[in-house]
Amino acid sequence: MDCDVLVHSSPIGTIYCLFEGKFLIDLSIKDAKGLQGTAHSLSPIACHFFQELDAYFKGDLKEFNQEIKFVSGTDFEREVWIALRDIPYGETRSYKWLAERVGSPMAVRAVGQALKKNLLPIILPCHRVIASDGSLGGFSCGVEIKRWLLRHEGLMI
Repeated sequence: MDCDVLVHSSPIGTIYCLFEGKFLIDLSIKDAKGLQGTAHSLSPIACHFFQELDAYFKGDLKEFNQEIKFVSGTDFEREVWIALRDIPYGETRSYKWLAERVGSPMAVRAVGQALKKNLLPIILPCHRVIASDGSLGGFSCGVEIKRWLLRHEGLMI
């Protein structure tokens, strides 16, 4: 698999992206977390994605168009990740809501574990998932980044 690892600066820190052809397959904030690939000059696809990221951080983009590809995850995890796209910009949903959305209402903890493994945070907006009591819950990139993203989207968390 020939992949391109690219780095982009953002208001929440350095973002490391791994592309496989036209697909974004991994995104990490502040930490390259062992991403392996070959660093190349920006492809038109990566350039367009970084423009989308910049527009998101300016508040001009609410939904990403970048094509993604799952390279890991169980069927359940992938269902959870896909369901994240049903959470609108500037809104939150609970872990319980997400478990119900994927047809497993008792799998709240499993949903949380799936979110920990989300390789495409921001794009698949796991930061919009909070606890039923309104507390933030966790976030693989850190709770402070989760809080920043939610405030950026207009939520007073």
